[in-house]
Amino acid sequence: MYTITALNKIAVIGTSLFSDQYVMSDDASQADAILVRSQDMQEMALSSKLLAIGRAGAGVNNIPVEKCSGLGIVVFNTPGANANAVKEIALAGLLLSSRDIVSGVTWAKSLTEDIPKTVESGKSKFSGSEIKGKTLGVIGLGAIGVMVANAASALGMKVIGYDPFISVKAALDLSRKINLSETLDILLASSDYITLHIPYMKETKNFISEAQISLMKDGVCLLNFSRDAIVNEQDLIKALDSGKVHRYVTDFPNDQITGHGKVISIPHLGASTEESEENCAVMAVEELIDYLENGNITNSVNYPNCSMGVCRTAGRISVLHKNIPSMIGQITSIMADKSINIGDMTNRSKGEFQYTLLDVDSKVSAKDLDALRSIDGIITVRVIK
Repeated sequence: MYTITALNKIAVIGTSLFSDQYVMSDDASQADAILVRSQDMQEMALSSKLLAIGRAGAGVNNIPVEKCSGLGIVVFNTPGANANAVKEIALAGLLLSSRDIVSGVTWAKSLTEDIPKTVESGKSKFSGSEIKGKTLGVIGLGAIGVMVANAASALGMKVIGYDPFISVKAALDLSRKINLSETLDILLASSDYITLHIPYMKETKNFISEAQISLMKDGVCLLNFSRDAIVNEQDLIKALDSGKVHRYVTDFPNDQITGHGKVISIPHLGASTEESEENCAVMAVEELIDYLENGNITNSVNYPNCSMGVCRTAGRISVLHKNIPSMIGQITSIMADKSINIGDMTNRSKGEFQYTLLDVDSKVSAKDLDALRSIDGIITVRVIK
């Protein structure tokens, strides 16, 4: 029996996938796994019983990932599950930045008499530009970035993409009309509009700051549907005030930028669609089930993807450990010393951490497991079956 705690409301289409082997509980201290969307877990006490956290969404800045890694807690996210929702709102942001629609609508709502005549005489101050024929720079070509690039190209824009770590799948999904920039500087200097679709991490904090802004065209429109901290907002405000940046569209309002006349603040609606929430819930639950029941890891942000399907032997052992020399040799040596035959085995690494799955032909005793745990560098050992 597994205990699951949901820290936020998770779509029923997802939680209904849990079988009678699972029980939902509000007590996170007893949870084998946690489902979360936006709740801040950074200061939350993590139980020694906790095996995994499933983030129903892409960003994991609300989860103490580094701490989880050291404790052997696998953190999952759901890349691509909300991609279409974010793509659609990014396209909306693109249009809002080119045409002064927001100000025009606000002005029209303020009119009280002789409205048709007033509209005709005053509409010129809200005129804008068409996006067709303009150049869009897409920074980050993951699931969302690729969809935005392809959609913008279909609307008649010239599209430049930049992603030094583009995956094979993303490259295959990308329209042949999209030009890939060898450097970020070329994209910044060539684009009329720039949209950000990169994850927030230490390396991407202030990714767009004064140095990058100085390379942009005068009057550029900047869109941010990634995370607010990716843009240095003090440098951005200077650029907005000077006219270097014509408009900034962000999905992350805050005290510093929201009142600025050239900022369009959307109240974090990027993934706020019924379809997106359902897709994220289903993917997060399926990832947790596969890990808890089979030991397989898919879409983890702190441990490597690793899968051996369903166990067909007497047992399966899951070992999370440091990525240091001789770990595999020590693990297999103990299995040999205990006369436990390994029928199948796989090992994958990600940064400082490794994951080993072993399918064995006989049951493993508590003493055998203790012998594995005694190896320096082992974080957790779990019997799946």
